[in-house]
Amino acid sequence: MNNALHGKRVLLADDHAMVRLGFRCLLEGAGATVVGEAENGESAVRLYAELNPDVVVMDVSMPGIGGLAALERLLVWDAKARVLMLSAHNDDIVPVRALRIGARGYLCKRAAPEEFLRAVGQVAGDRRYLDPELAQAVALAQLSGSSNPVDTLTEKELAVFMKLAEGRSVNDVAEDFCLSPSTVGTHLYHIKQKLNVQNAAELTLVAVRNGLIEA
Repeated sequence: MNNALHGKRVLLADDHAMVRLGFRCLLEGAGATVVGEAENGESAVRLYAELNPDVVVMDVSMPGIGGLAALERLLVWDAKARVLMLSAHNDDIVPVRALRIGARGYLCKRAAPEEFLRAVGQVAGDRRYLDPELAQAVALAQLSGSSNPVDTLTEKELAVFMKLAEGRSVNDVAEDFCLSPSTVGTHLYHIKQKLNVQNAAELTLVAVRNGLIEA
C-alpha cells in the first residue's frame, strides 16, 4: 500500500469514464478515497469548491474550458490547491505552462501505474512532481526561454489555440470560455500573427508538430 496516499481525498477530472475508473481502482487500492469525478474543467472547479479534496488529478485535454484554464480557476479559488496535471501528449510546452500557472505536478498518461500512484502521493503531500521522461525537455525549455513561437502565446491565447487546433469553431470556443466571438476573433488574430499561420489547417499542423494534439 502507498502510505503517502492512505486516507487522502482525491478529485478526478478526465472526460473518459474508463480512464477515471482505472484511476479510481488504482487510488482506492492504495488506500485513497475518490470523493468526486468531473468530465470537464467547469465541473472540476465546481466540485473542488464543494468537496475540498486533498489533491486533484486533472487531464489537460477536456471539453469546455479544458485543463489549463480549469487549473487557473482552481488556483484563484484556492491558491494552495494541489493539482497533478496529466496529458496523453509528450510535449514540453504544456508542462512548462501548467507548472508556471501553479500545478504541483505533471505526468504523461503513458506512465506505469506505480509511477501514477507515486506522482499523486507526492502532490498530495504538497511536494512537486515532474514526469522523469519530460524533466530534461522541461528544464531545457525553461532555461533557454524557448525559441518556440507557441511559447510566446499568453495563457488565454494558448487555451484558445488548442481548442481551435482541435477543429472547434470560433463560436464554440466563445461559448466554452464565456467570451464574445469578437474577443475570440481578436485572440485568433494575435495567435496567427505570433505563429505566422494563415488558416485553421496550419494551426492544427503547428499543434501536431509540437505534440499538443495527435495527428
